[in-house]
Amino acid sequence: MPKVVLVTGVSRYLGGRMARILTEDPTIERVVGVDVVPPRLDIGGAEFVRADIRNPIIAKVINAAEVDTVVHMGVIATPMQAGGRMSMKEINVIGTMQLLAACQKAPSVRKLVVKSSTSVYGAGPKDPAMFTEDMEPKHTPTSGWSKDSVEVEGYVRGFARRRPDVAVTTLRFANFLGPRVDTPMSSYFELPVVPMLLGHDARLQFIHEDDGLEAMRQATLDSHPGTYNVAGDKILLLSQAARRAGRPTVMVPAPLAGGVGALVRRLGLADFSPEQVRFLTYGRGVDTTRMRTVFGFTPQHTTPETFDAFVKAHKLNRIMPPERLEAVEDQLVSLLTGRGVTSG
Repeated sequence: MPKVVLVTGVSRYLGGRMARILTEDPTIERVVGVDVVPPRLDIGGAEFVRADIRNPIIAKVINAAEVDTVVHMGVIATPMQAGGRMSMKEINVIGTMQLLAACQKAPSVRKLVVKSSTSVYGAGPKDPAMFTEDMEPKHTPTSGWSKDSVEVEGYVRGFARRRPDVAVTTLRFANFLGPRVDTPMSSYFELPVVPMLLGHDARLQFIHEDDGLEAMRQATLDSHPGTYNVAGDKILLLSQAARRAGRPTVMVPAPLAGGVGALVRRLGLADFSPEQVRFLTYGRGVDTTRMRTVFGFTPQHTTPETFDAFVKAHKLNRIMPPERLEAVEDQLVSLLTGRGVTSG
């Protein structure tokens, strides 16, 4: 059982909640939360230490506290969160390298839990219906968060080989969604008009924020070394999700997707990156058999239930003000006029 737990990324919503959840467990004596800026939310009885995991000083924090369990939630999903793509990559990849180097040298560390993403499987037309944990991507990610996640997992596997005495658990989460968590997918479905690529209807899976945190909690308290897909049951098509959210759609030809993404980013509406465009073109499905049978975890919310909880909390299926809808439509039409765009 863990006694002293270090949680990275506590200034963000999921990391902060994870730290608070762990402080509520009476078997854990001490929780240390680290980040470069103070937490925005209450982290309970956790001790906050201002530290940058990209800096070797993180080793001093681990050694001074005699940390036995490290919960790595410091991987950032969008450049907007990090202040740019270069900063995002440094935090995700260089930060993970420094953290693992510190863990490797710390004799007290006995467990590592890593929050990863199903984005490591990429997205493309050759994908299987469902990815299992043992499958290689058919379309290897080449940019953004997906590429960072692949590199992070590679460093984690190297650490596991060098420290076989440490139980390493990697959880590959589907897109987080729920009443409070802010993600690229939540921003996308909050757009007044949802862009869809013409001729495509992506398959989507979600994990409810409460279920995802419970999976992280179980991985921290129990011993389940290995890699696991974590997602809610069932799949939603992108068109179905847009209808559930009460959002009109605009069909965009593939050659114009980059321009629409740039427009959405320029307007500050969502972080519509090239990898996000690819995912919303092809989608992704993952098999969760190992999560249930080996890890022993069953989410309480299906993918449709998770999406509906998000819609209800954000009141997305209300009729929106016509002037807001018209303003965004005008922006899109001005970019795409005469290019075969249709609305739905």
